[in-house]
Amino acid sequence: MLAKVYSGAVYGIDAYKVEIEVNAAHGEPLIVIVGLPDAAVKESKDRVFTAMLNSGFFPHVGRTTINLAPADVKKEGPSYDLPIAIGMICTRGEISPAILHHTAIIGELALSGEVRRVRGVLPITLMAREMKLKSIIVPDGNAEEAAVVHGINVIPVKTLREAADILAGKREMNPLRIDATSIFKNTNSEHDDDFADVKGQEQAKRAIEVAVAGGHNMLMVGPPGTGKTMLAKRISSILPELTLEEALEATRIHSIAGTLKAHASIVTRRPFRSPHHTISDAGLLGGGTHPMPGEVSLSHRGVLFLDELPEFHRNVLEVLRQPLEDGVVTISRAAANVTFPCQFMLVSAMNPCPCGYFSDPKRECRCTQHQIQHYRNKISGPLLDRIDIHIEVPSVSLNDLSNAPKGEKSDEIRRRVTNGRKIQLDRFKSSPKLHSNSSMGSRHIQKFCIIEDDAKEMLKQAIAQLNFSARAYDRILKVARTIADLAGSATITQEHIQEAIQYRVLDRQLWV
Repeated sequence: MLAKVYSGAVYGIDAYKVEIEVNAAHGEPLIVIVGLPDAAVKESKDRVFTAMLNSGFFPHVGRTTINLAPADVKKEGPSYDLPIAIGMICTRGEISPAILHHTAIIGELALSGEVRRVRGVLPITLMAREMKLKSIIVPDGNAEEAAVVHGINVIPVKTLREAADILAGKREMNPLRIDATSIFKNTNSEHDDDFADVKGQEQAKRAIEVAVAGGHNMLMVGPPGTGKTMLAKRISSILPELTLEEALEATRIHSIAGTLKAHASIVTRRPFRSPHHTISDAGLLGGGTHPMPGEVSLSHRGVLFLDELPEFHRNVLEVLRQPLEDGVVTISRAAANVTFPCQFMLVSAMNPCPCGYFSDPKRECRCTQHQIQHYRNKISGPLLDRIDIHIEVPSVSLNDLSNAPKGEKSDEIRRRVTNGRKIQLDRFKSSPKLHSNSSMGSRHIQKFCIIEDDAKEMLKQAIAQLNFSARAYDRILKVARTIADLAGSATITQEHIQEAIQYRVLDRQLWV
């Protein structure tokens, strides 16, 4: 008897249909899997056989051939266990083949028959809906993320026996339905870290507010212990809330990467990723034989924080240039190219020298000029030009800390940031690909960055005197546009240009 079961696989951020054909025939007792299976898929026959026995099912005693189509695409991972088992049960006549024509199935099996979580359930559910299937059977731990997709019945199962009974009509089918909008309303917006805890560093906090409001990349430079990491960790508390569309994009990526928590339905807060400086370029960008998202994609619609920036390998930092510019990362393989979205805000921190105390008024720097220059040269000029805001975070005396008033609360800062973002979204209604000032191209800068004459003259003089690049000119205008938005100004004035230039001077002071 021949049975056909629909399942799916993920390549990049999209899913494609996999048809699992199970044929039970006479001959030697053998299970054969064809269709370019990897080691994990080949091993599934042993997991499936044992899981069926422990669930009270008896596999076919003759030759069983399992074909995974399309046969020219490599199949990876244990997610085909459950559909293969269902197909084998169907060949025994215990499940009607007709119901399998309208159902997709995905899940890994334990030897006991328990159904385990797998990666990529959300994009596979979206694919099943596009195929106009009526239902999809998923592991119970993945049910919430699949249920945010409307238009298809999501059936969570905990065991193989439960899945088989539902398909055989012995158990009631209870689809899980989730209203993603209500999840956002009920999400607690409070954060453990608040800017109210930060005393002093008012200039740095102002720069962070501008950076978040416009989605600008930023670099903080200062001696150890000045609060760079403390400030960075509190950026999450002032980020604007995710829209439903943005949340689904982020959830899709985290589902593929397997970083979504069990029973989590959707990403409700903007991601904040902080990889260690020993990370490889593949870990940062993504890659592998079967390409997976890296840290830049896991930061999509959120923040990527790189602490101790010069400690990252030079080649790792250089691969950031294209994603920062384009908002996508493309991984090329012999079979195909995979593109992952990565529209993130880069926040980085570094010391001014290897020992960390160059220009510190209290502690003497023991680094030689050559050591300092070598340390700073780890960050190339082209990469630095892609970072809109560079700010110095100086040391604060104990006396100043003890006398400083409590800082402004994150909620108040977020309110201004959100108002600034709303102004930008209204401005970019005719350009849906633009989400913030930082994503403007040259054409958009000319259209939207209306600058007063005296401010334009000031900018020209600064560019000539400080030897800024042409790219830096555009970055200054973008930052100035954000500063003007926070001030509620339709045009860019001298005051806005002056503050924006201040956020670009630091790199010239250090790297000349």
